[in-house]
Amino acid sequence: MKTYNATKFSSFREIIDRIAEKFKDKTAFQIKQSEGYREISFDTFRLHFYRLCTYLLKKDMYKKRIAVSGANCYEWVLSYLTAATVGVAVPVDKELSGEDIEEFMKAGECSAVFCDRKVAEKLSVESVSFEKVMEIVDSPMTPAFFEISKIEKKRDEMSVLIFTSGTTGSSKGVMLSQDNICSNVYQTVQIVKVKDSDKTMSILPLHHTYECTLDCLLILSQGACICYAESLRTVARNIREYSPSILVVVPELLAVLNRRIKAGIIEGCPKNYKHYFEELSLAEALKKVPFVIRIAIKNKVKKTLGGRLRLFIVGAAELDTAIVDDFTALGIRTLQGYGLTECSPLLAGNSDFYFNPSSTGIAIPGVEIKIDNPNADGVGEIIARGDNIMLGYYNDPESTAAVLRDGWFHTGDLGKMDPDGALYIKGRIKNVIVAENGKNIFPEELENRLSVYEELQDIIVVSDKSTGRVTVKAKIFPNIDFIKARLGHHPSNDELESTVKGIIEQVNSKIPSYKHIKKLEILTEGLEKTTTRKIKRYGANVE
Repeated sequence: MKTYNATKFSSFREIIDRIAEKFKDKTAFQIKQSEGYREISFDTFRLHFYRLCTYLLKKDMYKKRIAVSGANCYEWVLSYLTAATVGVAVPVDKELSGEDIEEFMKAGECSAVFCDRKVAEKLSVESVSFEKVMEIVDSPMTPAFFEISKIEKKRDEMSVLIFTSGTTGSSKGVMLSQDNICSNVYQTVQIVKVKDSDKTMSILPLHHTYECTLDCLLILSQGACICYAESLRTVARNIREYSPSILVVVPELLAVLNRRIKAGIIEGCPKNYKHYFEELSLAEALKKVPFVIRIAIKNKVKKTLGGRLRLFIVGAAELDTAIVDDFTALGIRTLQGYGLTECSPLLAGNSDFYFNPSSTGIAIPGVEIKIDNPNADGVGEIIARGDNIMLGYYNDPESTAAVLRDGWFHTGDLGKMDPDGALYIKGRIKNVIVAENGKNIFPEELENRLSVYEELQDIIVVSDKSTGRVTVKAKIFPNIDFIKARLGHHPSNDELESTVKGIIEQVNSKIPSYKHIKKLEILTEGLEKTTTRKIKRYGANVE
C-alpha cells in the first residue's frame, strides 16, 4: 500500500522537543479569550511543558498517578502530557458526578488531580486547578531540563490509564504506553496527510483516546494548530470564527451539520430548484441544478464552514454513506475509520490512498486484522495485532487474558472483510439477537437502516422475550421538530405513532422476515448517551 514518509516518535517528550525545534514560532494553540485570542507558539508550548513537569517533580509526583478532568482546553493538554511524562495520566470524564470521579481516582490509585473549576467544585479532594496550571507555566521558573530529559519510559511501561466509557455497563482500566499511542500517530500520518498549515477545532471530549490521539497528538506532531469549540451548542459559530481545515467528529455531529446545511440551502435556494433539495439527498440535488447555481451553493456553504474546511475524520459509530456523498459533493473529504480505546485507538480506516465510503476502510500500516471463526456469510469476530494494542486491563488479568490471546487482540466486534481487505462492521458480539430459527440478527444493522429517516431522532433495537419467544423490538424517540415542520402543526400522539409505524413497515419490507421489527416502543424523551454521543446499551435504554 502506498504511504507518506513519516517520523516515528518514541515518546510525548520527543514529539514536543522535535516540533518546537522545527516550528519554533509557529502557532500551536489558538485560545479564545474575553477579548481576542491568545496564540501559543510551539516553542512556548515546550517551555510550558517543561515548567509543569518541573512542578510535578518538586511535588514528588515522579511515577505517581495523576487524574486529569475538565473541558477541552490548552491546560488539559499540558496536564495530560506532563502527567504521562512524569508519572501516569488518568483522564476522567468531566460529566461524571464528583463521587464517580473520585471513585475512578481511587480505582486508578491517583495521588493528584488537575481539573477545571467546574470539576473542582464537585470534588471533596484537593485539586490543582487549570488556573493554577497557567500560573505555573507562565511563571519565570527555570525548568529542570536535565532531570526531565533523564526520565525514560520503557516500551511496555504504562503512561496512560483510561477507564472505558462504560457503554457495556462496566468500566475497565485500559493501560496504554507512550509507545502504543506514538505508534498509532505514526501509523495514521502515513496514510492521512496533515499539513503544518492545517488547523483543527477540537470538539469531542479529550478524555477519549479517539480525540486525544487523532485530534491532539497527531495534529501537534505535524506542526498544525489546535483551537477549541466552546461547547456542542456553539460548534457552528465556532467553525465560522476559527476557520478550521480539519474536524474530527462522530457520525451524529456530522448528520446534524448535514441537516443544517441542507435546511440553509432550501431556505436560500431559487424557487425553481428548491424541490430538488426537499426531495433528494444533497449530492443528488446538486447534480440537478445548473452549474452556476451549484457553484454559488458550494461557495456559500464553504463560507458558513469557515472557508477552509477540507477534511472530516469520522469514527466511534457507523456512518451513513449518503452523508459522505453529500460532503464529497461539497468538496469536503470524509474519511471513516474503526478503532477502540484498547488500540490507541485506530485499527482501520479510509485514507488518502484508499476510499470506500461503504466500509470503515482497510487496516492501517503496521496493523494486521483478521476475521476469527467466520460463519457462512464471512462474519466473525474482528481480531487485530500491532504496536498500538494496549498492555492490558489494569488489575484485571482475567479480562486481559480473555481478549489478548496468542498475540491477537479480540475486539468483541463482529465484521467481515471483502477481497480488498475492506472491513465492514456488523455489530458487537454481546448485542447479537439469536432468532428462533438460529440465525443472527445484528441490532446495529436495523438501527442503521432506521437512522436514514429524519423523522427518527434516537433509536435502539433490542431483544424482547416478554411473550416467551425472541422478538425484535425498536425503542424510538421521534424527531418531533422535523415532523412538525413537515405537517405544519405540532403532531398528535396518533400522528407520531402513524409516522414511526410507517417507517418500520418500509424497513421490514426490505429485509428477511426473521429480522422484522415486530414490537415498537415510542419514547417521550431521548435515549441516554455517552459523551461521544453513543447510545448506551445498558440501564434504562434496554429495560
